[in-house]
Amino acid sequence: MLRYIGKRLLIMIVTLWIIITLTFILMVTLPGSPFNDERNTSEAVLHNLNEHYKLNEPYHIQYVHYLKSIVTLDLGPSIKHRNQTVNDLLSRGFPISFELGMITIIVALLSGITLGTLAALKHNGIVDYMAMTFAVLGISIPNFVLATLLIQKLAVDWNLLPPATWSSPLHMVLPVLALATGPMAIIARLTRSTMIEVLTQDYIQMARAKGLLPWRIVLQHALRNALMPVVTILGTLLAGILTGTFVIEKIFAIPGMGRYFVESINQRDYPVIMGTTVFYSAFLIFSLFLVDLAYGLLDPRIKIHKQRGE
Repeated sequence: MLRYIGKRLLIMIVTLWIIITLTFILMVTLPGSPFNDERNTSEAVLHNLNEHYKLNEPYHIQYVHYLKSIVTLDLGPSIKHRNQTVNDLLSRGFPISFELGMITIIVALLSGITLGTLAALKHNGIVDYMAMTFAVLGISIPNFVLATLLIQKLAVDWNLLPPATWSSPLHMVLPVLALATGPMAIIARLTRSTMIEVLTQDYIQMARAKGLLPWRIVLQHALRNALMPVVTILGTLLAGILTGTFVIEKIFAIPGMGRYFVESINQRDYPVIMGTTVFYSAFLIFSLFLVDLAYGLLDPRIKIHKQRGE
């Protein structure tokens, strides 16, 4: 187990270094400068600004400073947000983005597993057809389109929910719905197909022959094995949700990292772009690592196979 964790940590470090390097190359090869919009500024002031942010140094020197800032966890000052560092923006915006992402993944898991299980139990029935139709619609509609429709209907036309910001539980409903519908549909379809297969297994038939209650058969025997594929794709879904919050946060005026990231791209705020990219990449890589560990804990056969292989 420790050997496996050590190998994974090494792979994670190499992966993160590749992301850091590619992000740096993309930033330095972009044409223009963060100070292009400051037209009334003299050449001397522009030179001092580039000097202050180390933008006039050779690329390899900038790369070394960049790596040093990441190792020391000091991502540097923001160019456009004066007197604020990237760390300040992350400490203020990431908790909100994380809260939105976690609520979304919980809603998607609970609703997707429930919908998929009901569809499997009522296979080829009206519940199954309705659930899968809803799942297809959820996969087909992009979250930013769904967000616009939700705002128009539920907030503007019917005045049921507030359209924007993040100040109360009611304000969370629309952005969570916009983000959770797609992952929920994927989880529902995957749970349904796996549950249908599991319910035909011999040990399920044996449990029925013993007279176990149907809910105990589903919850204690069938559902655990049916959730294995869901756990497998959970890391990918989590990555999609956390990065998808950027657009949704902008639409709903949520004061998370999405607002800062979108603004930093428009304003060429290089430290914020690179710092946010590296931070989210590290977070997602670690999340995928935790999902792999959870997969091993849920499926004992993985441990047995590893022991026999050794």
